[in-house]
Amino acid sequence: MSEARPATIYDVARMAGVSGQTVSRLLKGYQGIRPETRERVTEALEALDYRPNLTARSLTTGRSHRLGALTHEIDQVGPSRIAQGASAAAREAGYLLDIVTLDMTDRTSIDSALALVAKHDLAGVLALASTDEMTEALEATDFRVPAFIAAEADEDRSGAPSELSSTGLPALVDHLADLGHRSLVHIAGPSTWAAARNRARAYESAVARRGLQSVALVHGDWSAASGYAAIGQLGGTGGATAVVAANDQMALGAVRALTVRGLSVPGDVSVTGVDDIPEAAFFTPPLTTVRVDFAAQGRAAVAELLGRITGTQVPATPSLQSALVVRESTTRAPGA
Repeated sequence: MSEARPATIYDVARMAGVSGQTVSRLLKGYQGIRPETRERVTEALEALDYRPNLTARSLTTGRSHRLGALTHEIDQVGPSRIAQGASAAAREAGYLLDIVTLDMTDRTSIDSALALVAKHDLAGVLALASTDEMTEALEATDFRVPAFIAAEADEDRSGAPSELSSTGLPALVDHLADLGHRSLVHIAGPSTWAAARNRARAYESAVARRGLQSVALVHGDWSAASGYAAIGQLGGTGGATAVVAANDQMALGAVRALTVRGLSVPGDVSVTGVDDIPEAAFFTPPLTTVRVDFAAQGRAAVAELLGRITGTQVPATPSLQSALVVRESTTRAPGA
């Protein structure tokens, strides 16, 4: 039995109810396509498992359609979702994204990975950096092809707060303040991550703006275990009636630690997170959090890289688009 014939752009066009030219324009990265049309075509591409013939296209155009993506901490929500968004955007533009995961604890591993990427005929390199160490290593690298380092900027230095810092986290603190909470605890991420520092500063700024008290700030490592340990380190909440964790996993650990100590969530202590991972709605209790559109960051990074490859200007997009999601892990402060 012969294998199924690979899908063509005309198969995609028929399923999406558009012309083959529309599919072709989307795959080439053309931005002037209506959102509803783009959505139908994207769904058809995925349903038919469409794969462009990159070899043939490279022979025709004389230009590679492969991109290299360097990332690390791929088990963390943010880096994983950014990589997924980047991969989807590259595919829609007619490129193949090769993802290489770096071990930031092994400098030899980093050098080997960079050497491996350099051997391939790439149109460009996308570096997805999360920690200060990785950003510094990548900034010192000569990629020999167009490259874009997609790293969350330290907002204290850049002076350009993301939507998460200017809107999402303030909305979360406002939610707690409106419920009568006056004293809070923050479980921050590791200090070597710009994302953790940005979230901590946004939390502290929002707390000061509302005239609240931050009882303590404890650093975790983004894991549920570190959220659990943070509550143990504090011996509870130090009298605070709400815990603001910098991500959902640490919030999960905090909920467990508080429950073990005989405290009710949210009856005694309200707990919140950031990211809105798929499991957040199924925590016990379901978690109030801030949804962050990491996939959009990955798409924007690919658009910026392709702009550098083609020499075209890319429209600016909001960074870390976010929205408050209220669930049952928060309620009115005791006595409020």
